[in-house]
Amino acid sequence: MARIPLKGSERDALPGSRATGPADPSERLQVSVLLRRRARQELHDRVRRLARGDRSSGHVARDEFARHYGAEPADIAAVKAFAASHGLSVVQEHAARRTVVLAGTVAEFETAFVVRLQRCEHPQRGVYRGRQGVIQLPQELDGIVEAVIGLDNRPQARTHFRLQSPAAIRKPSASAPAVFTPIQLATLYGYPQATGQGECVGIIELGGGFKQSDLQTYFAKLKVATPTVVAVSVDNGQNAPTGDANGPDGEVMLDVEVIGAIAPQAKIAVYFAPNTDAGFLDAITTAIHDTTNKPSVISISWGSAESTWTAQSMTAMDDAFQAAATLGVTICVASGDSGSSDGVTDGGDHVDFPASSPYALACGGTSLKASKTSITSEVVWNNGAQGGAGGGGVSSFFPAPTWQSGLHTTGIDGTVTPLGHRGVPDVAGDADPDTGYDVRIDGTDTVIGGTSAVAPLWSGLLARINQLAGKPVGLIQPLLYQNPQVLRDITAGNNGDFSASKGWDACTGLGSPNGQSVAAVFTAGTGGGS
Repeated sequence: MARIPLKGSERDALPGSRATGPADPSERLQVSVLLRRRARQELHDRVRRLARGDRSSGHVARDEFARHYGAEPADIAAVKAFAASHGLSVVQEHAARRTVVLAGTVAEFETAFVVRLQRCEHPQRGVYRGRQGVIQLPQELDGIVEAVIGLDNRPQARTHFRLQSPAAIRKPSASAPAVFTPIQLATLYGYPQATGQGECVGIIELGGGFKQSDLQTYFAKLKVATPTVVAVSVDNGQNAPTGDANGPDGEVMLDVEVIGAIAPQAKIAVYFAPNTDAGFLDAITTAIHDTTNKPSVISISWGSAESTWTAQSMTAMDDAFQAAATLGVTICVASGDSGSSDGVTDGGDHVDFPASSPYALACGGTSLKASKTSITSEVVWNNGAQGGAGGGGVSSFFPAPTWQSGLHTTGIDGTVTPLGHRGVPDVAGDADPDTGYDVRIDGTDTVIGGTSAVAPLWSGLLARINQLAGKPVGLIQPLLYQNPQVLRDITAGNNGDFSASKGWDACTGLGSPNGQSVAAVFTAGTGGGS
């Protein structure tokens, strides 16, 4: 049978890992197969209009999207026939998500896709099933299948939060308050008065969980009604608190509490999935196409350097974000906590994905000081190599989107370089754990920072704006870049190799929110306001 290499499926070994032998041939696994979409050119034309800031054609309803832009029934049938011929079973098929989930043994998948799966070990990531090289498709699926994800189950992403340092906890406050509740930050950033009523905010989580008792205690302390929070299982992921505030519970609770405090009447849907590239993608596509909860905003605080991803995974997720734009769903993503290197130790500059997708609102970090209800200082968050710094820089994979045309980066040596690829981040907000967020995790009140907090900070603002606008605002980047005056420009500080500068920069993007001014851009003529 003739075989065709699947474009973008090349996978390298995880640096620092070692293969200890072949994977157990009888081990069972699930693999997500992503198919081409119908009317792709028409969808791209829609997205291009949105990228120009043209919102005249409106957004597409989820049921209409599924009918018009989902996978072809014939393509789904072709994958199912291929699966049957190799002893693989179909666990799920979803036309809108263009996804067919297959189940089988290691041996069956190795034969089906001509790959070799190995048992691998890594000092930090643990034991996982890995592969190297390309995936091979039968000729009849060439052009039909765009990605095969899940053969390799290495941990794909990391959280982007930082606990406040013991030194910061001990030192006396130089300004009041040094630590903020999400409600205080919403006030400082001038958020419009709204509660998120009628909206749903989705959160992507790749581990950990929340406890209802913690939520009730936290929101009672804030004198805010406990929001409705539902857990959605993706690829057998579960709401499973670990009891470790330093682990993924810290991410889950931070995300829920920030959004719930800012938009207490919004429904919060938390999509739990395994921390693999397949789990991550499936959680995102499930949230985007969820016809039950219908989130209008999705908050993502997980990611890793672009160099750790396969091209097929980045392309598939970026395509999902473009679908979200046509549906009117805004995607807010943390830009990372390791400055301009994004934690990669090769001496170069790297950006975090999925924040680097042009269709994600990439959220960078600042260090904020305030007196009563006024901001007194806001600079780039950079506490050094150990303390963390806001992620930002230039993508090596995605070209610069239309709305970033003509921009440039400024190096710490003053060098100005035109922006040829996607620049990260777009916006920013308080992320310094030393001026962090007062939250509750696993029964303990604590302080957290990191750009993980900024994605839900912006998601809460957008839930308020959607309520005031009476409709989802969707892809907001084009209009933000056309109206940079609605953000607080951050001009001091650096994140390693890039410096803040007047206008957009690779540390804090366009700046932190002036909430009422941002809302005015999207509620003009709707009767909404502060």
